[in-house]
Amino acid sequence: MQKEEFLKKIETELKISKNSNHTIRNYLRANRELINSAGKPLEEINQDDVKSFMAEKLTESSSTTIIVFLSAIKYSFSNILKKDITLGIKRPKKEKRIPNVLSKEEVKSLLKSITNQKSKLMITLLYSAGLRVSELISLKVENLNFKEKVGYVKQGKGRKDRMFNLPENLLEILKSYADSQKEKNMGYLFSGRNPKLSARNIQKIVARASKKAGIEKEVHPHTLRHSFATHLLENGVDIRMIQELLGHNDLSTTQIYTHVSNEQIKKVKSPLDTLE
Repeated sequence: MQKEEFLKKIETELKISKNSNHTIRNYLRANRELINSAGKPLEEINQDDVKSFMAEKLTESSSTTIIVFLSAIKYSFSNILKKDITLGIKRPKKEKRIPNVLSKEEVKSLLKSITNQKSKLMITLLYSAGLRVSELISLKVENLNFKEKVGYVKQGKGRKDRMFNLPENLLEILKSYADSQKEKNMGYLFSGRNPKLSARNIQKIVARASKKAGIEKEVHPHTLRHSFATHLLENGVDIRMIQELLGHNDLSTTQIYTHVSNEQIKKVKSPLDTLE
């Protein structure tokens, strides 16, 4: 079997299984890179080739990157060639990293630095509803219920639907913007030259705003989702409620924010202060 035929078959299998575009891209890239590195017919690629590739290309990569790579190779070779060439290769333990979070003042500065009304509305909604970028750019006008003050993420990560609250401070401007999109017969709430914005558009807006606001931390769109969760926790919202709002399957995923909340840590008094 030729490389391109193999990759096309992988893509077909992934699409049938309803995998995200992100997963499809990652799996195809991993297999393409391994095949190119091995430099031999597909049927002859084996466990040693996988190990050689990992030793040469992935020694500085994160555990998550290595785990995704091995999953991609296992999925593809098992499904298409009916053999698992990753069998016996030990997976690294996934690192537990504390996410980067903005303080409330930093969020204010970031939003204040955005002068374009549409850009400001998108980034404000990203933070205020804890949305992923993919969820924001996929949000349709019909997904908003202004009477109930809620919105709906349709088929988000893990193919899950969930509800989110529309902030009072955004209701009027959001409704006005949604009505404008309706008049233009635009299905998506936010659109550009194409009917659907790209994630790169949002990343650029956040990067420029962060720099303009003088924020020294590394800031990405997902940083706003982390900040949303952390600020809710600091405001006393129950962690199980935050789990639902974020759309996490497992509470342990949400519990990482209990390690981030600096404001809650500051409230803990030293035992010295209680001696009196």
